[in-house]
Amino acid sequence: MSPSVCIGIVTRDRAAILPRAIGSALDQDYAAKVVRVLDDASADATPDLAADFPTVRWERSERRLGIPVARNRLMMACDADLFVGLDDDAWFLDRGAISVGVAAMAADPRIGALAFDVISPGREVKRERGAPRPWHTFQGCAHMLRMSAVREAGMYAPGPGWYGSEEKDLCLRLLDAGHEVVLLPGAHVWHDKSDMARDAEGQHASGVCNDLVFVCRRAPAVALPWLLPAKVMGHLVFSLRRRLLRPCLSGLWRIALEFPGLVVSRAPVRWETWRRYGRRARSGPRPLSPGGVRETGRSAS
Repeated sequence: MSPSVCIGIVTRDRAAILPRAIGSALDQDYAAKVVRVLDDASADATPDLAADFPTVRWERSERRLGIPVARNRLMMACDADLFVGLDDDAWFLDRGAISVGVAAMAADPRIGALAFDVISPGREVKRERGAPRPWHTFQGCAHMLRMSAVREAGMYAPGPGWYGSEEKDLCLRLLDAGHEVVLLPGAHVWHDKSDMARDAEGQHASGVCNDLVFVCRRAPAVALPWLLPAKVMGHLVFSLRRRLLRPCLSGLWRIALEFPGLVVSRAPVRWETWRRYGRRARSGPRPLSPGGVRETGRSAS
């Protein structure tokens, strides 16, 4: 029997662009699928779209949940073997992308997370279709998760902010639990990166805070003395160059307030997992060997 697939879309105030994402999900040629949309407290015409897509299962939260909590809610509600996350400003460019992803997951039960090949403004070069390659994380705008592996890892771990680092946190824990994270070259998804309803300063503050929370929670103790200061300095330099210092400082202040609780609740991964994650992030996706994952060799990302 074919694995069941839930395509989940979290949306907020993007009624004008959301139909394209939903349409591309419904148009996928994989039969055993259901599409679910979670409206995260939209104040625009998003609720009115439900009438235009009667086969889609709609859910609405009257208060803002944030992306990690909303995705967890979708996954817990769908009761599927595989969960496909798609952003409300992203759409499949290939009708067979999910079918190819399902085949890759079925062929290798070690795979816990699969990243679709995302192209976007400024990154529009398409890779050719190829075999899955070991990778360190996925983009939240287009990915496939094996629900049994995600449940074992503990689902998404929300941070103090509503956005930021939830994907790499989950992937790190999947790797630590013995599962694989791969990129599927050539299974393309367009991420429009729309500015519609986007709070750039709020997003930056949340991203800075949650990135530091990720390090505090997961980094082995031996890495913290140098990694935390380096992260803070990196965020400050980046923010100064892009005139985002105020939201950066806001994010740093929030992490300072959260720090005592983070120290108590730390759940670091193994040192070898942390190093393997870092190697993959630096070197790009590499080919799978016939016998399994190969950690040697380099290719351009």
